[in-house]
Amino acid sequence: MTAGGHTTVLLTEAVDALVKQADGIYVDGTFGRGGHARAVLDRLAPGGRLIAFDKDPDAIAAAGELSGDPRFAICHASFADMRSELAALGITRVHGVLLDLGVSSPQIDTPARGFSFRFDAPLDMRMDTTRGETAADFLARADERLLTQVIRDYGEERFALSIAKALVARREGGSPVRTTGELSALVARAVKTREPGQDPATRTFQALRIFVNAELEALEQGLIAALELLAPQGRLVVISFHSLEDRIVKSFIARESREVVDRRAPFAPPQAMRLASLGRLRAGEGELRANPRARSAMLRVAERTEAA
Repeated sequence: MTAGGHTTVLLTEAVDALVKQADGIYVDGTFGRGGHARAVLDRLAPGGRLIAFDKDPDAIAAAGELSGDPRFAICHASFADMRSELAALGITRVHGVLLDLGVSSPQIDTPARGFSFRFDAPLDMRMDTTRGETAADFLARADERLLTQVIRDYGEERFALSIAKALVARREGGSPVRTTGELSALVARAVKTREPGQDPATRTFQALRIFVNAELEALEQGLIAALELLAPQGRLVVISFHSLEDRIVKSFIARESREVVDRRAPFAPPQAMRLASLGRLRAGEGELRANPRARSAMLRVAERTEAA
């Protein structure tokens, strides 16, 4: 399905895994352009509900197309805050939570958003353009140590120190990096080698986007919130696109899928497992041919146990 210029990845697989109760309450933590949301609504009975979240004002505007459906509501907020946002709606239990992580095609393809090195534009990178620090503002203030840490840890970039030194040198020379084109050119000069077919700036752009939007912290908070909200047999469905995200999701599901023994009270009953992993899935050959972006997608599914 293509929604607003965005081809939804693993659409059928995600919705099949998520919706098991037609009159249930579901959360779409990343509305984007509504591809998954529309498919979920197609599965819901008149008594079902779908509450969507997104930080991007453009996504909130796009959700207006669904405003006439009484089963649907959207919150201009991060999915990390889903518990408080749902509580304000009188909802304390849901039957499924879907998180489709990362940046959407409309965000990448809109030059003014500053997510892509394919266009020369202001270096913004905020998913919520109404608040927070832009990537350019961060580069204008961060010291070499912090720049190295962010580019290395969030971009898994082995030339992080060289890139950080170049950024600081340019800033001290009186011309801090302010656009995507300037950053891309600087990284290309600082990076000595790169994998075939990958732009030298790819990892640095990823790192700054993740940092500016606090994506990994939001993911950890969102997973905890989802677990607390899920009713027994409710489903957690997460689609990730790079190893940092997937590692967090995989570790969270693994940790919550085992009993925990309190070593201070070895004879006490163990804390019951709260999730049961139902496996993982990648896009099939047909989807990969139609949408190369799906190549890196990983879908993981877990179910809330009866001990909820």
